[in-house]
Amino acid sequence: MKKIILFLTFTVMATIGFSQNYDIRLKGYAGYVFDNSFDTYYSSNQYLRGKIKGGFQWGAGLEVLPREDFGVELVYYRQDTHAPISYEYGNGLAERDVDVAINYIMAGGLRYVKASNGKLEGFGGILLGAVLFDNKNPVGTEESSYLKFGWGARLGANVWVTEKVALMLQAQLLSAVQGFGGGLYLGTGGAGAGVSTYSTLYQFGLGGGLCVKLGEPK
Repeated sequence: MKKIILFLTFTVMATIGFSQNYDIRLKGYAGYVFDNSFDTYYSSNQYLRGKIKGGFQWGAGLEVLPREDFGVELVYYRQDTHAPISYEYGNGLAERDVDVAINYIMAGGLRYVKASNGKLEGFGGILLGAVLFDNKNPVGTEESSYLKFGWGARLGANVWVTEKVALMLQAQLLSAVQGFGGGLYLGTGGAGAGVSTYSTLYQFGLGGGLCVKLGEPK
């Protein structure tokens, strides 16, 4: 986990170090992510299926713009939610409602297109990084953390209300590759041994936030 965070931080800092002219922007994010269903079948009597419930997601980002139409951003998103699941592992059907915290730590580029009046700034880009899941099994005291590869895509616009502050609107898709499965949640009895594969998570969200310029181009 520390290596991934250091790598993403280095990506942003390297952009600062090698840029002669740059903007620095600090961002705060807030939005809603929608439900996502998942299922994993590995035999006729062993399967897991459930749903990650939608809800509020917040985050923060630090962006460096080496030129006016391109930026590199280090971003963090978090959602605290729960996942009702059902699973069959050969000894009968069982159900759980698991508490889940989903943490996205990513870096990526943003390409900007400005309107002629300079007040509206459209953007789009790709994110790559890691997703950390913190989970608590309501049966017993089991807690677990899993780190997975993640990626994302986003499209939106900044509306500059002053020279320093903009309102952000965006739609985004975030994904954790092989993010969910029985081994992530279940550690009691035969369930932990019988349910162990994973299912990819996709989360679509709508939201926005604030973007504040911390510096001006030299």
